Amino acid sequence: MLAKERQEKIRALVEEHKHLKISQLSRMLDVSEMTIHRDIKPLVEQGIVIKTFGGVTCAQNDKQEGQDKQSCVYCHRRVNETFSYKLILSETQVEQACCCHCGLLRHDQLGDKVIQAICYDFLTRTTISVYSAWFVMDTMVDVRCCQPQVLPFERRDYAERFVQGFGGSVHTMREAVERLCGEMHGDMNHDGQGCCHD
Repeated sequence: MLAKERQEKIRALVEEHKHLKISQLSRMLDVSEMTIHRDIKPLVEQGIVIKTFGGVTCAQNDKQEGQDKQSCVYCHRRVNETFSYKLILSETQVEQACCCHCGLLRHDQLGDKVIQAICYDFLTRTTISVYSAWFVMDTMVDVRCCQPQVLPFERRDYAERFVQGFGGSVHTMREAVERLCGEMHGDMNHDGQGCCHD
């Protein structure tokens, strides 16, 4: 089977099942997982599927009701894919936040409704699971997004080295959410506004 034929088959399978793991696609098409990764790359670039941690999700339902999929579900600013945070809620619903600040706050709001959440490692730009990520806060590096900003790293040692050079502190997902919620409530009590700004 040619790559183009496999891509069409992958597209059909993901549309049918809504979400599939790379390992499942590998078995279904009797090719290596590396081949599947190569085959889905153009589908991701065309916006047909969304790459998740260890799999792919159908992108046709990536538009929330009444919301442009290019805007953040939490603060409504335009989403820069490089910093985005995706929340997979069910086989047919995906929400997207502009950054980890908004993503973590929305994740906290949704609780158990979130099946999976992914973001991009700040250094390598690879997709990582939010649940195993390390988050840097209070760094002097300004990525010009929501404040207080939260930068994700796949590895703790990379996050710690980043902090050595640029300041800040390293947190687990839960610690980052607690800190954000505390600071956001403080900001809202202080000036009546949230902590997201342009």
